[in-house]
Amino acid sequence: MPSTEAGVRAAAVSARGWGWRHAGRTAQAVHGLDLDIAPGERVLLLGPSGAGKSTLLHALAGVLGGEDDADESGSLLVDGVRPQDSRGRAGLMQQDPETQVVLSRLGDDVAFGAENLAVPPGDIWARVHEAIDDVGLAGFPLDHPTSALSGGQKQRLALAGILAMRPGLILLDEPTANLDPAGVLEVRDAVGRCLDKTGATLVVVEHRVSVWKDLVDRIVVLQPGSSSEPAVLLDGPPDTVLEQARGMLAAAGVWVPGYVPATRARAGTSGGELLLSAQDLAVSRERPRRRGFRTIPPVPAQSGLSADVVAGQALTITGPNGAGKSTFALTLAGLLAPVAGKVSAGVALSNGAGNDPYKWKAQQLISRIGTVFQEPEHQFVTGRVLDELMFGPRHLGHGEERVEELLERLRLTHLVDANPYTLSGGEKRRLSVATVLAASPKVLVLDEPTFGQDANTWAELASFLSELLDGGTAVVSVTHDEEFSAVLGGTEMRLRSAAAAVYTEAGAA
Repeated sequence: MPSTEAGVRAAAVSARGWGWRHAGRTAQAVHGLDLDIAPGERVLLLGPSGAGKSTLLHALAGVLGGEDDADESGSLLVDGVRPQDSRGRAGLMQQDPETQVVLSRLGDDVAFGAENLAVPPGDIWARVHEAIDDVGLAGFPLDHPTSALSGGQKQRLALAGILAMRPGLILLDEPTANLDPAGVLEVRDAVGRCLDKTGATLVVVEHRVSVWKDLVDRIVVLQPGSSSEPAVLLDGPPDTVLEQARGMLAAAGVWVPGYVPATRARAGTSGGELLLSAQDLAVSRERPRRRGFRTIPPVPAQSGLSADVVAGQALTITGPNGAGKSTFALTLAGLLAPVAGKVSAGVALSNGAGNDPYKWKAQQLISRIGTVFQEPEHQFVTGRVLDELMFGPRHLGHGEERVEELLERLRLTHLVDANPYTLSGGEKRRLSVATVLAASPKVLVLDEPTFGQDANTWAELASFLSELLDGGTAVVSVTHDEEFSAVLGGTEMRLRSAAAAVYTEAGAA
């Protein structure tokens, strides 16, 4: 076991026949789990979307209980104690970093967990500075507003808070999913340094094996809950599991190194009519401020941006975390007002609603431009998957016939009666895409659409979007997923951290 920092005791995990069924669900998220993890072990937890990986991490962190009508079976222990009775032993980074931002200033947020564990104040701030540096946020002052961070930067912030706690059990749920390629390696290496210092036990969920394969001692593969099959499909050293069961893992949707699933080929290469145009755009999520009789405009996250969105073509927005990708996409989608410049809708899209999407009424907007947010929960408005899908079509008075197709294509049919908030991260993402598609918009704006998807559902989603492109829908995507960009083709718009943008062709559509 690696040498440990004083005061850190690596945790042991034990499960015997453990299972969990979420409230309102007929099937268990996890069933009959038998698993032992020794103190200091580093485990990569794999499995298809919906196999219960996130459920297990939440249970180990002691934050899964309390749901009305939920059902637990068997035993799950951390150091021989129920996790909910030993909170503080585990540090959990969830899929959605937004849910873990507690305080308004960066330094205070990183210190929050350590303060609640009664770490001496002098030690806390030494840990805070070290953790911030480790995850690549050292360029920000400690009083930097957490609300001004991008999604990927908030992901790093959440990890820094966990590293500063020095827990005996570190639980990471898709920790690099929204990070740029350089950030992925930076965060992985930060976790490795923390483990080397503390000797803590690690359980990490990540669909892409290659990122973590050389850092972990063991790979455990879960399969979806079933009364007749054990929860653990495979368990062993990384190289052994990948060598002996590569085909089985790929069939189960695991992103094994070097594997890219086949997708539907695009039928055509030419685009159609101009739907949206951005000219010399400056974008920001901040609002103008009043100072006396003066109005102070917000500081742009990016400026000088110009792009065209054309029917039947893809526009992919890439670049490092914090470059303003999501802000630009939301401005294109008519959800944020430009700081400068303008977004204009073409005649084929506006259809009498005027040429400024930001001034459209909600009903006019959702039937023309559909937006899938980076955090799926931000667009759920009902308590049932089927109602969520029906919401848009019912308010528009058409399109309900598409719901059944979307349920089947995006593998959500078995979840029609489930509460959207109890779905796995990958299932939530697919539902958020489906709810927007149900309204049949001509422009689809997607922020990190492949986040949390196993290889099989990734291929289905990429193929479905290719069909939409061939049918004349324009697809705008914010993504770090190079394979996804290659499938859709079209134009890549690469933003830099400075207020400039580079445009390159991503490949034939």
